Amino acid sequence: MSGVSKACCTIPPIIAKDYQPKGEYKTINGLKTYVTGPADATKAILVIYDIFGFFPQTLQGADILSSSSSQKYRVFIPDFFEGEPADITWFPPKTDEHKAKLGNFFNTKAAPPATLSKIPGVVSEANRLAPGGSKFESWSILGYCWGGKITVLSAGEQNTTFKAAVQCHPAMLDPKDALGVSVPMALLASKDEKPEDVSAFAANLNVPNYVETFPDQIHGWMAARSNLEDEKVRKEYERGYRTALDFLQKHA
Repeated sequence: MSGVSKACCTIPPIIAKDYQPKGEYKTINGLKTYVTGPADATKAILVIYDIFGFFPQTLQGADILSSSSSQKYRVFIPDFFEGEPADITWFPPKTDEHKAKLGNFFNTKAAPPATLSKIPGVVSEANRLAPGGSKFESWSILGYCWGGKITVLSAGEQNTTFKAAVQCHPAMLDPKDALGVSVPMALLASKDEKPEDVSAFAANLNVPNYVETFPDQIHGWMAARSNLEDEKVRKEYERGYRTALDFLQKHA
């Protein structure tokens, strides 16, 4: 496994509470979309949030991705759930009601085909924000949890859009999906993903890749479920973003 050089990134101080996002919301392909990063950035990242939508930890992550390495990015997070994300109190499910609500959400709002069909339109319209109004030099895709599944499917054999992909603590990790991945991919797993699935997924990748498990972090530590008031979590959150940026800078 290769893909990460020594830290090339300067991560800004992580804000544990009351983070004030640096970007703005725009309507792109009919979807409310968080947009951040320098207006003159020539490369772009499509971020697929987790099932909890626009959380401060996720928006802070997008801001980090946009400006923390020598390569600057314009970063886009579309609201694929259109204002109706899952309730974070459902996870991890403690009651049958929570299990039912999560199951229904995954089968309806979060069904991958509904999201995948919207991505080409988002990218096409977002390209108008590139310098000169034509299109960005390259696109990468990064997804958290459920967004990891969308990332893998978007980076499959039919992919003509994305040059590199990163999964962060992915949900529904299927080693068979790795066989179709067509671009360099990083997989940053937590202690909660099945180790055998992570290993099998890595073994099936036929592209340049970087796979690492953060053994003391929970599913969601780089997104909505990150407790940034915990010093260890904060450091690993920072290291996760540095690792992702190092990989993207090398491959996209």
